[in-house]
Amino acid sequence: MTDADRPTAPHPGSPAPQSGPFDPPGVVWSRVSPRLATARLLSNGIVLAVLAVAAVVLLVLVGHWWPWIVLGLLVVDAVWTALVVPRQVRAIGYAERDDDLLIRKGILFRTLVVVPYGRMQYVDVQAGPLARRLRIAQIQLHTASASTDATIDGLEPAEAERLRDRLASRGEARLAGL
Repeated sequence: MTDADRPTAPHPGSPAPQSGPFDPPGVVWSRVSPRLATARLLSNGIVLAVLAVAAVVLLVLVGHWWPWIVLGLLVVDAVWTALVVPRQVRAIGYAERDDDLLIRKGILFRTLVVVPYGRMQYVDVQAGPLARRLRIAQIQLHTASASTDATIDGLEPAEAERLRDRLASRGEARLAGL
């Protein structure tokens, strides 16, 4: 065995190399905007605030102890969401390869979606009022399979437009070759 054939050990303090079904070798992942975390936290915060107001009204009107439990659960949910959502957003990535688009999501329950360009029918770009305010957009890929969950949320509008045009042209080129 020569020196060139020996595997090299990672340097101390460097992150362990990623591999496996959720991180194919040679793939460079693009990340979504961190403003997606803000959008998700605001959406969840609005829902939790409405529920907290309802629990406080029940506490005042009914005077029982159980609305306190509801308020406690809402606080636990708010803390959990504040801890998890930023990490979830950092885990979202996409990569364009020669023949397909890879989309990965998730921390605990990881997902990798591979969409061949030739299977794409059309590409949607969407942005609701909060997303527009935060300058982010979502791309949704539509394929022949109704069960395909091929969405990339939290893209900069310019990147969403570029990706939409690129995916549409690649899809047309691959479809024309069938």
